[in-house]
Amino acid sequence: MNMSDMDFQMLIVKAAEVFSPGAPIDKYDLFAGRIDQIQDVLNATYQRGQHVIIYGERGVGKTSLTNVLEEIIKNASQSSSIVFSNINCDVDDDFSRIWHKILREIQLFQHRTQVGFTGKQEVFSTNLSMYIEQEVKPEDIRVLFQKLGAKTVIVIDEVDRIKDKHVTTLLTDTMKTLSDHSVDVTLILVGVADYIDQLVSGHQSIERSLVQVRMPRMSKEEIEEILDKASKILGMTFAPQARNKIVKLSEGLPHYTHLLGLHAAQNALKRKQLKIDLPDVQVAIENAIKKAQQSILHDYHKAISSARKDVIYDRVLLACALAQTDDLGYFAAADVRKPLSMIMNKSYDIPAFARHLKDFCEETRGPVLQKIGPSRRQRYRFINPMMQPFVIMNGLNKGLINDDILK
Repeated sequence: MNMSDMDFQMLIVKAAEVFSPGAPIDKYDLFAGRIDQIQDVLNATYQRGQHVIIYGERGVGKTSLTNVLEEIIKNASQSSSIVFSNINCDVDDDFSRIWHKILREIQLFQHRTQVGFTGKQEVFSTNLSMYIEQEVKPEDIRVLFQKLGAKTVIVIDEVDRIKDKHVTTLLTDTMKTLSDHSVDVTLILVGVADYIDQLVSGHQSIERSLVQVRMPRMSKEEIEEILDKASKILGMTFAPQARNKIVKLSEGLPHYTHLLGLHAAQNALKRKQLKIDLPDVQVAIENAIKKAQQSILHDYHKAISSARKDVIYDRVLLACALAQTDDLGYFAAADVRKPLSMIMNKSYDIPAFARHLKDFCEETRGPVLQKIGPSRRQRYRFINPMMQPFVIMNGLNKGLINDDILK
Protein backbone atom coordinates (compact mmCIF):
# COMPACT_ATOMS: atom_id res chain seq x y z
CA MET A 1 0.00 0.00 0.00
CA ASN A 2 1.35 3.37 -1.02
CA MET A 3 1.26 5.93 1.76
CA SER A 4 1.34 9.68 1.36
CA ASP A 5 3.31 12.17 3.44
CA MET A 6 0.03 13.05 5.15
CA ASP A 7 -0.53 9.38 6.07
CA PHE A 8 2.88 9.22 7.75
CA GLN A 9 2.24 12.52 9.53
CA MET A 10 -1.05 11.23 10.88
CA LEU A 11 0.69 8.10 12.15
CA ILE A 12 3.29 10.25 13.93
CA VAL A 13 0.41 11.91 15.79
CA LYS A 14 -1.25 8.54 16.40
CA ALA A 15 1.96 7.19 17.93
CA ALA A 16 1.78 9.93 20.56
CA GLU A 17 -1.69 8.68 21.48
CA VAL A 18 -0.76 4.98 21.57
CA PHE A 19 2.48 5.35 23.54
CA SER A 20 1.96 7.14 26.85
CA PRO A 21 5.25 7.88 28.66
CA GLY A 22 3.95 11.07 30.29
CA ALA A 23 0.75 9.75 31.86
CA PRO A 24 -0.63 6.44 33.13
CA ILE A 25 -2.69 4.31 30.76
CA ASP A 26 -6.44 4.92 31.10
CA LYS A 27 -7.88 2.62 28.42
CA TYR A 28 -7.92 -1.15 28.72
CA ASP A 29 -7.19 -1.73 25.01
CA LEU A 30 -3.80 -0.04 25.58
CA PHE A 31 -3.15 -1.79 28.89
CA ALA A 32 -0.78 -4.76 28.95
CA GLY A 33 0.00 -7.63 31.31
CA ARG A 34 -0.73 -7.81 35.04
CA ILE A 35 -3.14 -10.75 34.69
CA ASP A 36 -2.32 -12.18 38.14
CA GLN A 37 -2.69 -8.81 39.87
CA ILE A 38 -6.00 -8.11 38.12
CA GLN A 39 -7.32 -11.51 39.19
CA ASP A 40 -6.35 -10.90 42.83
CA VAL A 41 -8.16 -7.55 42.81
CA LEU A 42 -11.28 -9.04 41.18
CA ASN A 43 -11.35 -11.90 43.70
CA ALA A 44 -11.27 -9.42 46.61
CA THR A 45 -13.82 -7.10 44.99
CA TYR A 46 -16.48 -9.81 44.87
CA GLN A 47 -15.99 -10.97 48.44
CA ARG A 48 -17.74 -8.94 51.13
CA GLY A 49 -15.45 -7.65 53.82
CA GLN A 50 -12.33 -7.80 51.66
CA HIS A 51 -10.13 -4.80 50.86
CA VAL A 52 -7.00 -4.48 48.73
CA ILE A 53 -3.58 -2.93 49.07
CA ILE A 54 -1.62 -2.60 45.82
CA TYR A 55 2.05 -1.86 46.41
CA GLY A 56 5.32 -1.75 44.52
CA GLU A 57 8.15 0.48 43.34
CA ARG A 58 7.40 3.82 41.75
CA GLY A 59 6.96 3.57 38.01
CA VAL A 60 5.82 -0.08 37.77
CA GLY A 61 2.33 0.84 36.56
CA LYS A 62 0.18 0.80 39.72
CA THR A 63 -1.81 3.87 38.67
CA SER A 64 -2.32 2.51 35.14
CA LEU A 65 -3.81 -0.63 36.68
CA THR A 66 -6.22 1.31 38.88
CA ASN A 67 -7.17 3.58 35.96
CA VAL A 68 -8.54 0.64 33.99
CA LEU A 69 -10.07 -1.17 36.97
CA GLU A 70 -13.53 0.33 36.51
CA GLU A 71 -13.70 -0.93 32.94
CA ILE A 72 -12.34 -4.34 33.94
CA ILE A 73 -14.69 -4.77 36.92
CA LYS A 74 -17.80 -3.66 35.07
CA ASN A 75 -16.97 -5.90 32.11
CA ALA A 76 -16.32 -8.82 34.45
CA SER A 77 -19.62 -8.33 36.26
CA GLN A 78 -21.56 -7.42 33.10
CA SER A 79 -23.24 -4.74 35.15
CA SER A 80 -23.08 -0.97 35.10
CA SER A 81 -24.63 -0.67 38.57
CA ILE A 82 -21.31 -0.82 40.38
CA VAL A 83 -20.39 2.49 42.02
CA PHE A 84 -16.77 3.43 41.39
CA SER A 85 -14.58 6.25 42.72
CA ASN A 86 -10.87 6.86 42.09
CA ILE A 87 -8.92 9.67 43.78
CA ASN A 88 -5.30 10.66 44.46
CA CYS A 89 -4.07 11.75 47.87
CA ASP A 90 -2.28 15.06 48.43
CA VAL A 91 0.33 15.83 51.07
CA ASP A 92 -2.04 18.09 53.01
CA ASP A 93 -5.04 15.72 52.95
CA ASP A 94 -6.62 14.76 56.24
CA PHE A 95 -9.14 11.95 56.71
CA SER A 96 -12.20 14.16 56.16
CA ARG A 97 -10.80 15.78 53.05
CA ILE A 98 -9.97 12.40 51.52
CA TRP A 99 -13.52 11.18 52.01
CA HIS A 100 -15.14 14.34 50.69
CA LYS A 101 -12.98 13.96 47.56
CA ILE A 102 -14.16 10.35 47.22
CA LEU A 103 -17.82 11.12 47.82
CA ARG A 104 -17.89 14.02 45.37
CA GLU A 105 -17.03 11.47 42.68
CA ILE A 106 -20.15 9.42 43.42
CA GLN A 107 -23.25 10.87 41.75
CA LEU A 108 -26.83 10.16 42.83
CA PHE A 109 -29.62 10.58 40.30
CA GLN A 110 -33.11 11.21 41.67
CA HIS A 111 -36.53 11.89 40.20
CA ARG A 112 -38.90 14.58 41.38
CA THR A 113 -42.24 15.88 40.15
CA GLN A 114 -42.33 19.42 38.79
CA VAL A 115 -44.63 21.93 40.47
CA GLY A 116 -47.79 22.65 38.42
CA PHE A 117 -50.51 20.81 36.58
CA THR A 118 -48.25 18.86 34.20
CA GLY A 119 -46.79 16.66 36.90
CA LYS A 120 -43.75 15.97 34.73
CA GLN A 121 -40.85 14.05 36.21
CA GLU A 122 -37.40 15.60 36.14
CA VAL A 123 -34.05 14.06 36.95
CA PHE A 124 -31.53 15.88 39.11
CA SER A 125 -28.14 14.78 40.42
CA THR A 126 -26.30 15.27 43.68
CA ASN A 127 -23.17 13.68 45.11
CA LEU A 128 -22.66 11.71 48.29
CA SER A 129 -20.52 14.43 49.81
CA MET A 130 -23.69 16.41 50.47
CA TYR A 131 -24.98 13.69 52.82
CA ILE A 132 -22.15 13.77 55.33
CA GLU A 133 -20.79 16.24 57.88
CA GLN A 134 -17.67 18.26 57.16
CA GLU A 135 -15.82 16.38 59.90
CA VAL A 136 -15.86 12.72 58.92
CA LYS A 137 -15.37 9.65 61.10
CA PRO A 138 -15.02 5.98 60.08
CA GLU A 139 -18.48 5.10 61.41
CA ASP A 140 -20.00 7.89 59.30
CA ILE A 141 -18.60 6.19 56.19
CA ARG A 142 -19.94 2.81 57.25
CA VAL A 143 -23.45 4.14 57.89
CA LEU A 144 -23.53 6.11 54.63
CA PHE A 145 -22.62 3.14 52.45
CA GLN A 146 -24.96 0.81 54.31
CA LYS A 147 -27.79 3.19 53.41
CA LEU A 148 -26.55 3.46 49.81
CA GLY A 149 -26.79 -0.32 49.48
CA ALA A 150 -24.89 -0.53 46.19
CA LYS A 151 -21.75 -2.48 45.33
CA THR A 152 -18.97 0.13 45.63
CA VAL A 153 -15.28 0.10 44.71
CA ILE A 154 -13.10 2.97 45.93
CA VAL A 155 -9.48 3.49 44.81
CA ILE A 156 -7.29 5.70 47.01
CA ASP A 157 -4.04 6.22 45.11
CA GLU A 158 -0.71 7.61 46.36
CA VAL A 159 -1.49 6.94 50.02
CA ASP A 160 2.26 7.23 50.65
CA ARG A 161 1.87 11.00 50.23
CA ILE A 162 -0.06 11.09 53.51
CA LYS A 163 2.36 12.07 56.27
CA ASP A 164 -0.02 12.13 59.24
CA LYS A 165 -0.09 8.68 60.87
CA HIS A 166 -3.45 9.52 62.46
CA VAL A 167 -4.96 9.66 58.96
CA THR A 168 -3.69 6.20 58.04
CA THR A 169 -4.97 4.85 61.36
CA LEU A 170 -8.43 6.19 60.52
CA LEU A 171 -8.25 4.60 57.07
CA THR A 172 -7.48 1.19 58.58
CA ASP A 173 -10.28 1.75 61.13
CA THR A 174 -12.63 2.42 58.20
CA MET A 175 -11.65 -0.82 56.49
CA LYS A 176 -12.22 -2.69 59.74
CA THR A 177 -15.70 -1.32 60.40
CA LEU A 178 -16.75 -1.89 56.79
CA SER A 179 -15.54 -5.49 57.05
CA ASP A 180 -17.05 -6.12 60.49
CA HIS A 181 -20.48 -4.97 59.25
CA SER A 182 -20.15 -6.76 55.90
CA VAL A 183 -20.79 -3.54 53.95
CA ASP A 184 -20.49 -4.18 50.21
CA VAL A 185 -17.62 -1.72 49.73
CA THR A 186 -14.09 -2.56 48.62
CA LEU A 187 -11.35 -0.06 49.42
CA ILE A 188 -8.26 -0.31 47.21
CA LEU A 189 -5.25 1.52 48.64
CA VAL A 190 -2.27 2.09 46.36
CA GLY A 191 1.27 3.06 47.38
CA VAL A 192 4.94 2.14 47.59
CA ALA A 193 5.96 -0.98 49.50
CA ASP A 194 7.74 0.65 52.45
CA TYR A 195 4.73 2.82 53.23
CA ILE A 196 2.31 -0.10 53.01
CA ASP A 197 4.38 -1.94 55.64
CA GLN A 198 3.89 1.04 57.97
CA LEU A 199 0.19 1.14 57.17
CA VAL A 200 -0.43 -2.49 58.07
CA SER A 201 1.96 -2.81 61.02
CA GLY A 202 0.21 -2.29 64.32
CA HIS A 203 -3.19 -3.15 62.80
CA GLN A 204 -3.17 -6.95 62.91
CA SER A 205 -6.94 -6.94 63.34
CA ILE A 206 -7.45 -5.96 59.70
CA GLU A 207 -4.89 -8.31 58.15
CA ARG A 208 -7.49 -11.06 57.62
CA SER A 209 -9.62 -8.65 55.55
CA LEU A 210 -6.71 -7.33 53.47
CA VAL A 211 -5.55 -8.75 50.16
CA GLN A 212 -2.01 -7.52 49.56
CA VAL A 213 -1.23 -7.34 45.83
CA ARG A 214 2.42 -6.78 44.99
CA MET A 215 3.20 -5.12 41.66
CA PRO A 216 6.69 -6.23 40.62
CA ARG A 217 8.47 -4.78 37.64
CA MET A 218 6.96 -6.02 34.40
CA SER A 219 8.24 -9.25 32.92
CA LYS A 220 9.88 -9.47 29.51
CA GLU A 221 6.62 -10.87 28.11
CA GLU A 222 4.55 -8.01 29.58
CA ILE A 223 6.91 -5.37 28.15
CA GLU A 224 6.71 -7.13 24.78
CA GLU A 225 2.91 -7.02 25.00
CA ILE A 226 3.03 -3.22 25.29
CA LEU A 227 5.07 -3.05 22.08
CA ASP A 228 2.86 -5.62 20.33
CA LYS A 229 -0.35 -3.76 21.14
CA ALA A 230 1.09 -0.42 20.03
CA SER A 231 2.59 -1.74 16.80
CA LYS A 232 -0.67 -3.48 15.88
CA ILE A 233 -2.66 -0.28 16.33
CA LEU A 234 -0.11 1.70 14.28
CA GLY A 235 0.30 -0.97 11.61
CA MET A 236 4.05 -1.06 12.27
CA THR A 237 6.58 -3.78 13.12
CA PHE A 238 9.69 -3.92 15.31
CA ALA A 239 12.87 -5.52 14.01
CA PRO A 240 13.77 -8.28 16.53
CA GLN A 241 16.98 -6.52 17.65
CA ALA A 242 15.17 -3.20 18.10
CA ARG A 243 12.40 -4.84 20.07
CA ASN A 244 14.84 -6.73 22.30
CA LYS A 245 16.85 -3.60 23.04
CA ILE A 246 13.78 -1.65 24.13
CA VAL A 247 12.70 -4.55 26.34
CA LYS A 248 16.14 -4.72 27.98
CA LEU A 249 16.49 -0.96 28.47
CA SER A 250 13.03 -0.69 30.02
CA GLU A 251 14.23 -2.67 33.07
CA GLY A 252 10.62 -3.69 33.72
CA LEU A 253 9.40 -0.08 33.97
CA PRO A 254 6.60 0.63 31.44
CA HIS A 255 7.39 4.36 31.36
CA TYR A 256 10.61 3.66 29.46
CA THR A 257 8.91 1.15 27.17
CA HIS A 258 6.45 3.86 26.14
CA LEU A 259 9.14 6.54 25.95
CA LEU A 260 11.53 4.53 23.78
CA GLY A 261 8.70 3.04 21.73
CA LEU A 262 7.28 6.49 21.00
CA HIS A 263 10.52 8.09 19.80
CA ALA A 264 11.63 4.99 17.88
CA ALA A 265 8.29 4.70 16.08
CA GLN A 266 8.19 8.41 15.25
CA ASN A 267 11.74 8.34 13.92
CA ALA A 268 10.88 5.40 11.65
CA LEU A 269 7.80 7.25 10.40
CA LYS A 270 9.88 10.35 9.68
CA ARG A 271 12.00 8.08 7.49
CA LYS A 272 8.74 6.98 5.77
CA GLN A 273 9.22 3.46 7.14
CA LEU A 274 6.75 1.18 8.95
CA LYS A 275 9.52 -1.02 10.36
CA ILE A 276 11.34 0.14 13.49
CA ASP A 277 15.06 -0.72 13.38
CA LEU A 278 18.05 -0.41 15.73
CA PRO A 279 19.02 3.09 14.47
CA ASP A 280 15.52 4.26 15.44
CA VAL A 281 16.07 2.93 18.96
CA GLN A 282 19.39 4.78 19.15
CA VAL A 283 17.60 8.03 18.27
CA ALA A 284 15.01 7.17 20.92
CA ILE A 285 17.77 6.71 23.53
CA GLU A 286 19.24 10.12 22.68
CA ASN A 287 15.80 11.74 22.96
CA ALA A 288 15.07 9.96 26.24
CA ILE A 289 18.29 11.35 27.74
CA LYS A 290 17.67 14.87 26.45
CA LYS A 291 14.08 14.92 27.66
CA ALA A 292 14.58 13.17 30.98
CA GLN A 293 12.79 14.56 34.00
CA GLN A 294 14.68 17.46 35.55
CA SER A 295 14.74 15.71 38.92
CA ILE A 296 16.53 12.69 37.41
CA LEU A 297 19.05 14.87 35.57
CA HIS A 298 19.74 16.85 38.74
CA ASP A 299 20.13 13.76 40.92
CA TYR A 300 22.36 12.04 38.36
CA HIS A 301 24.79 14.95 38.04
CA LYS A 302 24.86 15.43 41.80
CA ALA A 303 25.77 11.76 42.22
CA ILE A 304 28.64 11.63 39.71
CA SER A 305 30.07 15.16 39.63
CA SER A 306 33.66 15.75 40.77
CA ALA A 307 36.41 18.25 40.06
CA ARG A 308 38.91 15.41 39.71
CA LYS A 309 39.17 13.60 36.39
CA ASP A 310 40.44 10.32 37.85
CA VAL A 311 37.31 9.57 39.90
CA ILE A 312 34.95 6.88 38.66
CA TYR A 313 31.63 7.78 40.27
CA ASP A 314 29.85 7.63 36.90
CA ARG A 315 31.28 4.15 36.21
CA VAL A 316 30.38 2.81 39.65
CA LEU A 317 26.83 4.17 39.40
CA LEU A 318 26.54 2.54 35.98
CA ALA A 319 27.76 -0.75 37.45
CA CYS A 320 25.09 -0.42 40.16
CA ALA A 321 22.47 0.04 37.47
CA LEU A 322 23.68 -3.14 35.74
CA ALA A 323 24.02 -5.21 38.93
CA GLN A 324 21.88 -8.30 39.47
CA THR A 325 19.06 -7.53 41.93
CA ASP A 326 16.60 -9.48 44.06
CA ASP A 327 12.82 -9.27 43.70
CA LEU A 328 12.71 -6.01 45.65
CA GLY A 329 15.40 -4.31 43.57
CA TYR A 330 18.26 -4.70 46.08
CA PHE A 331 21.82 -5.67 45.17
CA ALA A 332 24.93 -6.38 47.24
CA ALA A 333 28.37 -4.82 46.80
CA ALA A 334 29.54 -8.15 45.36
CA ASP A 335 26.97 -7.78 42.57
CA VAL A 336 28.68 -4.55 41.44
CA ARG A 337 32.08 -6.20 41.03
CA LYS A 338 31.46 -7.98 37.72
CA PRO A 339 29.78 -5.14 35.77
CA LEU A 340 32.35 -2.61 37.01
CA SER A 341 35.22 -4.88 35.94
CA MET A 342 33.64 -5.18 32.48
CA ILE A 343 33.11 -1.40 32.22
CA MET A 344 36.69 -0.63 33.30
CA ASN A 345 38.16 -3.59 31.38
CA LYS A 346 40.14 -4.71 34.41
CA SER A 347 39.42 -6.54 37.63
CA TYR A 348 37.87 -4.58 40.50
CA ASP A 349 37.21 -5.83 44.01
CA ILE A 350 34.87 -4.39 46.63
CA PRO A 351 37.43 -2.20 48.53
CA ALA A 352 38.05 -0.26 45.29
CA PHE A 353 34.46 1.02 45.16
CA ALA A 354 33.09 0.59 48.70
CA ARG A 355 33.62 4.31 49.34
CA HIS A 356 31.59 5.15 46.25
CA LEU A 357 28.65 3.07 47.45
CA LYS A 358 28.81 4.78 50.85
CA ASP A 359 28.85 8.23 49.21
CA PHE A 360 25.86 7.39 47.00
CA CYS A 361 23.85 6.79 50.19
CA GLU A 362 24.73 10.17 51.73
CA GLU A 363 23.49 13.71 51.27
CA THR A 364 26.62 14.88 49.49
CA ARG A 365 25.76 12.75 46.43
CA GLY A 366 22.00 12.55 46.69
CA PRO A 367 21.36 10.23 48.27
CA VAL A 368 20.81 8.28 45.07
CA LEU A 369 21.00 4.83 46.71
CA GLN A 370 19.24 3.42 49.76
CA LYS A 371 20.96 0.82 51.93
CA ILE A 372 19.59 -1.71 54.39
CA GLY A 373 21.04 -4.41 56.59
CA PRO A 374 23.96 -4.67 59.04
CA SER A 375 27.56 -3.88 58.17
CA ARG A 376 29.20 -6.41 55.82
CA ARG A 377 25.76 -7.61 54.73
CA GLN A 378 24.39 -4.35 53.44
CA ARG A 379 22.22 -4.25 50.33
CA TYR A 380 21.49 -1.29 48.10
CA ARG A 381 18.88 -0.11 45.64
CA PHE A 382 18.08 3.04 43.69
CA ILE A 383 15.84 5.37 45.68
CA ASN A 384 14.18 6.45 42.45
CA PRO A 385 13.71 3.32 40.26
CA MET A 386 13.46 5.56 37.18
CA MET A 387 17.13 6.46 37.65
CA GLN A 388 18.38 2.95 36.83
CA PRO A 389 17.35 2.80 33.12
CA PHE A 390 18.46 6.42 32.67
CA VAL A 391 21.96 5.58 33.93
CA ILE A 392 22.19 2.59 31.58
CA MET A 393 21.00 4.56 28.54
CA ASN A 394 23.40 7.36 29.37
CA GLY A 395 26.24 4.83 29.62
CA LEU A 396 25.34 3.41 26.22
CA ASN A 397 25.10 6.84 24.67
CA LYS A 398 28.51 7.88 26.03
CA GLY A 399 30.15 4.65 24.92
CA LEU A 400 30.92 3.51 28.49
CA ILE A 401 29.22 0.21 27.68
CA ASN A 402 28.17 -1.56 24.52
CA ASP A 403 25.37 -3.99 23.70
CA ASP A 404 27.50 -6.98 24.67
CA ILE A 405 27.94 -5.66 28.22
CA LEU A 406 24.25 -4.76 28.32
CA LYS A 407 23.37 -8.39 27.58
